[in-house]
Amino acid sequence: MAYQTLTSERKENVMIISIIGPLEAREGMDRLSDEVTDICAGITWDEEVRVVVLTGAGEKSFSLDAGLNRTVLGTGQEEETKCFSIAEPIAKIDRPVIAAIQSDALGQGLEMALACDLRIAAETSRFGLSEIKAGLIPWNGGTQRLARLVGRGKALEMILTGETIDAGEAYRVGLVNKVVPRHEVMPTVMNMAREMATKGSIALRYTKEAVYQGMDLTLEQGLRLEADLYLLIHTTKDRTEGIKAFREKRVPKFEGR
Repeated sequence: MAYQTLTSERKENVMIISIIGPLEAREGMDRLSDEVTDICAGITWDEEVRVVVLTGAGEKSFSLDAGLNRTVLGTGQEEETKCFSIAEPIAKIDRPVIAAIQSDALGQGLEMALACDLRIAAETSRFGLSEIKAGLIPWNGGTQRLARLVGRGKALEMILTGETIDAGEAYRVGLVNKVVPRHEVMPTVMNMAREMATKGSIALRYTKEAVYQGMDLTLEQGLRLEADLYLLIHTTKDRTEGIKAFREKRVPKFEGR
């Protein structure tokens, strides 16, 4: 499939998805949703991909703000609103996903970043969900994922005021994992991604499953899930290779089996 709103490139075991922005028409957002869904589905079946990096190819590629949710006709009447999800396909990827945020992350752009597992941001980046200013609410996961990440109080403050926060505040409240100079965002993310990709792909997927599913379980249920996944890993060839490499004092060659 030839994409118009994004590009993709695989470097060894790391898939890099770059959003081409800004997308200033609803048709562009529709297409982005379709293309993100398509490429994420392909990653699920590609065993060579162990880590995914999501970034932007333009200055405003993560600035998919509230005004893009609806289109107003010349008569002043609103068109029928179509809900297109960009964040959900990303959230469903079973491999680690790292967001490389080189500019601002606003509206659905922030919701897209929240669907990733880790977020590395530039020192100049700003973050916000301004839908309330247009008489709307975040609907692509913002009200749910933001609160789980930064806590209910800070999430309510950001959503109810619609104001933006800078990268320093985003790091302080746990919205992003690291803040670096803009020119260091991609090198930092790629170093992290390549390091993760050297790990066993099954262990990476099971770790992600244990953390995310465990958050919706009681502690006892979560511990049982963790134990079950740990025992499953013992049936894999990667586990045998890991032990063998440790004994031979060499780097393991995991195959995802």
